[in-house]
Amino acid sequence: MSSIVLPLSDIKVVEIGTMVTAPLAAMLLAQLGAEVIKVENPEGGDPFRRSTGDAYSPNFIAYNQNKASVQLDLASSEGRTALFELLKTADILVENFRPGVMDRLGLTVDALKTANPALIHCSITGFGTDGPYATRPAYDTVGIALSGILHMYLDREQPQVYGPTLADNATGLYAFGGILAALHARQRTGEGQRVELNMLESAIAFVPDAFAYSTQLNMQFGPISRVATSQSFAWTCADGQAVAVHLSVPEKFWWALLDAMDVRDSIGADPRFQTPLDRIRNYEMLALTLGTVIATQPRSYWEDAFASHDIPFAPVHSIPEVIEDPQVRHLGTFAEAVHATEGRVVGIRNPLRINGIRPEVSAPPVLGEHAATIRKGSD
Repeated sequence: MSSIVLPLSDIKVVEIGTMVTAPLAAMLLAQLGAEVIKVENPEGGDPFRRSTGDAYSPNFIAYNQNKASVQLDLASSEGRTALFELLKTADILVENFRPGVMDRLGLTVDALKTANPALIHCSITGFGTDGPYATRPAYDTVGIALSGILHMYLDREQPQVYGPTLADNATGLYAFGGILAALHARQRTGEGQRVELNMLESAIAFVPDAFAYSTQLNMQFGPISRVATSQSFAWTCADGQAVAVHLSVPEKFWWALLDAMDVRDSIGADPRFQTPLDRIRNYEMLALTLGTVIATQPRSYWEDAFASHDIPFAPVHSIPEVIEDPQVRHLGTFAEAVHATEGRVVGIRNPLRINGIRPEVSAPPVLGEHAATIRKGSD
């Protein structure tokens, strides 16, 4: 039986990244087989390591599986020399410093090109390399606020940031794609490549429909604009459990929903909801009207009814419920790994399958865990 060969198993990546954007891009490469060496500073390493107090936090685990770790003080000549030794045999460098930091460290574009003319250098910033905001610090909430994403779900009467990381994760995903495109370009030309992107533009690009409606129809997207046009709903059932439905644009799903709820002759005949445009304009009333029907039965009833009518629906899962969902378990989405000192780690496997193959999860490294091995390999 032949051994499994992952698509990036011949690629070596050096990551000088912290928090989310660069670590996520590098982890996605690692999950496809790339050797990823995470370079961390000697004084605590990636700050995400200690977000919950110890040095192996859930935040760090989430974005750093399948990597090796080495500590280098890049402010010292010894640390820079060691980094350049790593880069001589690397294919990719990923970093997310503010503009100017790489230059101050002596890691200029020319210096990197001299060390390795074929190197792909991915540079991630918050706002770009120049402009009025270029040197500002940037985290996810800054990105979603400036890009308009936060506007689309913020209640200005009771302002509160909710939900998962969006701008950071979008940036990491765009970086991953850009790096793969650069690998292709290098294969075609034989020349090194420089990939540049920033969180602000990545966040804007992540919500293109809002800008299309604004520029083409002069329609201002607010918290319910997207869900109204896509006819998306979430309701609480009689047992307190929630269910979500997304009808999108096919008319067949609207009529199927009415039949599943046995309201074709009542709600289906309401003049406020006759056409798709009517249902968009009167979305809030429609959601409330349908919700009163949903509240009469437990979620299991509606799950059966919606499934039998081929309606796009799902129970609203808590995070532990996601892990136990039968489809998720069937897909093998979560995988366990055991770290020699930190114990059990549960990781999310890369959703990509290439020729039916995807790697298992390796536990994220403790700080400097692979220093001796990497140093020996560079000798």
